[in-house]
Amino acid sequence: MKTHLALLRGINVSGHSMIKMEALKTTLEAIGFQNVVTYIQSGNVFVDTEEENSAAVGFKIKQEIFKIFGHEVPVVVIGKEDLEACFKNNLFLKEKDLDSKKLYVAFISTTLSSTSINDLRISQFKPDEASIDGNKIFIKYAVGAGKTRFDQKYIEKKLNVIATIRNWNTVTQLLKMYEER
Repeated sequence: MKTHLALLRGINVSGHSMIKMEALKTTLEAIGFQNVVTYIQSGNVFVDTEEENSAAVGFKIKQEIFKIFGHEVPVVVIGKEDLEACFKNNLFLKEKDLDSKKLYVAFISTTLSSTSINDLRISQFKPDEASIDGNKIFIKYAVGAGKTRFDQKYIEKKLNVIATIRNWNTVTQLLKMYEER
């Protein structure tokens, strides 16, 4: 049995794609996932399954959400090692006086090349900063996530990927929950 963390993008935001977490939990249990646990309303769902392939898990979840709730919801599935890498490889964590409220992680549907940072043209968004680590982009916003054009839509358009962004507090809590499983 393997634990996967499904990150759903764009649900329960400003009244769009509304899905109650209890209904989502029941739906995923009905199609065979076990030990389904959700965290906050923005779509963080732990599932246990015999399926090893994270893309297959994400596809199954996406299909069922569309079937039951009628919402086309992008899903990025990650493992515990992805969350651990956020703490090991995030260069921004080494900075003195870091305001973690401005720190975010974009989880990407595929592994990115080292040249992807050039494709993003992050220089257009100074003083925001970003660095790529495999299937993650570490972002440090100068002001905040709500005041930038360097967001999930921009990342998806420039790199032709599915992306979903979580703040540092959520990343920290999700790793803690993984460790408690």
